Amino acid sequence: MKPSQPSLPANRAFVVQLHKDAKPAQGDVRGRVEHLVSGEADHFASLAEIQAFISRMLTAMEETGESS
Repeated sequence: MKPSQPSLPANRAFVVQLHKDAKPAQGDVRGRVEHLVSGEADHFASLAEIQAFISRMLTAMEETGESS
C-alpha cells in the first residue's frame, strides 16, 4: 500500500515576490518567482510568465521522477 501523499507537497511550493512598483489591480504584475525546493528562480513581467515558470519546473520534476 502506497503511503498517502500530502495534498500540498513541498516540492510544488513556489514564492511570488512582487516588485515594489507593481500594481496588480491595474494588471501590472512583475517581480520574481522561486521554486522553494530547487531554489530555481526567474523574473516575470506578466501572469503568463509566472505560469510558464511553474509549468517548466513541474514538467522538469516529472521528467526526473521528483514529482512524487
